[in-house]
Amino acid sequence: MKVTVVGAGGNVGSTVALSVAQRDFAKEVIALDLERKDGDKTFYPSKGRALDQWQVSPIDLFDTRVKGTTDYADTANSDVCVITAGVPRRPGMSRDDLLSINANIVESVTKELVKYSPDTIIIVVSNPLDVMVQVAKDASGLPYEKVMGMAGILDTARYRAFIAEEIGASPKDIQAMLMGGHGDTMVPLPRFTTVSGLPISHFISDERLNEIVERAKKGGGELVGLMGTSAWYAPGTAAAQMVEAILLDQNRIFPVCAHIDGEFGIDDLYIGVPVMLGKGGIKKVIEVALTDDEQELLNNSANHVRGTLDAFKALMNK
Repeated sequence: MKVTVVGAGGNVGSTVALSVAQRDFAKEVIALDLERKDGDKTFYPSKGRALDQWQVSPIDLFDTRVKGTTDYADTANSDVCVITAGVPRRPGMSRDDLLSINANIVESVTKELVKYSPDTIIIVVSNPLDVMVQVAKDASGLPYEKVMGMAGILDTARYRAFIAEEIGASPKDIQAMLMGGHGDTMVPLPRFTTVSGLPISHFISDERLNEIVERAKKGGGELVGLMGTSAWYAPGTAAAQMVEAILLDQNRIFPVCAHIDGEFGIDDLYIGVPVMLGKGGIKKVIEVALTDDEQELLNNSANHVRGTLDAFKALMNK
């Protein structure tokens, strides 16, 4: 099995590559990124990081070969491709600037990937996530089940980590589900949150749980405030978990940015919903019955995502 990670010279991409390698289910990981120039010097971040990661193999005891490259031809016949390429929003940059720059990057990357791997599965990590997944779908021409985004696994991981810290339990025993767009409009579903099968209400008051939910919604911003840049360990590892579920046909049920058309009363939109991941990508969307309040929150989140998508389409038509 072959996995390609684009943007592997950066923090998120290199974390995806190493996490996949350490899980030791793939034959090789192709870590691709652009060369970087600094004056008269040329650097190859993806090659350097890949070499460093391969040297971990005798220590962590994995056989997956990590290879760095700047050439898309090396990605040929990849089973799964993970796109982490893009730029973060910088001071003075408008939301429209971020949308157009990252859309152009994701579009060009996707076209190169499917040129060499026409039957691949694509996982997008680049932001703004929900729109970038749609860009990759349009550029690839692949069926909906083969193009998806990583967001919900990261959001629920943050939520579960905060709960574990709060109640002093192992994060291994906490299960949870969040839906909706990636960010402040994500939809918490506390009634599906359990600790080793027990309802979360047994451990935490509703008021405190709401505070934890709000922290999870702003989890990315909290890390930016602490580090001055975006997170990479949790996002990269979350994407690697999706790759593993697909290539090992695990039939794992995760919250994923997937295309829905009629499910949850929402038409033709990429948004975070629970799905079954396995061979071929998304095997099915898991449609659960929502309360009126939950449905309203999901509708609001969908409207926010659709508004961003409409703004992007208008921008691209200018």
